Amino acid sequence: MSRAFVKEGDQEEIPLIPPRAALPPGITNYVTPNGMEQLFIEQKQLEEEKASLTVENETEHRIASTVLNGKLQLLQERISSAVILKPNDSQRDAVRFGATVTIRVMGKNQVQKFQIVGVDEADVSQHKIAFTAPIAVALTGKKVGEIAQLNLGREVRQLKITEISW
Repeated sequence: MSRAFVKEGDQEEIPLIPPRAALPPGITNYVTPNGMEQLFIEQKQLEEEKASLTVENETEHRIASTVLNGKLQLLQERISSAVILKPNDSQRDAVRFGATVTIRVMGKNQVQKFQIVGVDEADVSQHKIAFTAPIAVALTGKKVGEIAQLNLGREVRQLKITEISW
């Protein structure tokens, strides 16, 4: 049927499904064991939400169902591509994926502590940053006492590693 014969009120908006945290192309989807567990918990919650979906209006139900199905599909893609990464004991003397790092910003006498995790697990409010974040990249491979350079446009920050814990 021609679009000319469709009433404006009959046109259904395509629901917007929020994207997951960005994972650069070609980068392996590393997760901590805790991060993988969180992905499975999120999957269970979305499935429960979908099963208990009670919207009386048929159009609203279809839209809500489409959004939940889209979220589940994106989540399933992340779960299927996830690689659980656990550092072995020989790697624990340097900053690696999964480490909790304490740094001192040189010249500002500012101390920060955070864990390097997968992109889906990253949450600045919980002091967890993605392994793809520029600060994580600058610190990876460095040992206690070493200084990493973090380029922030025209400014270069010196970050001294004061502690690495697991």
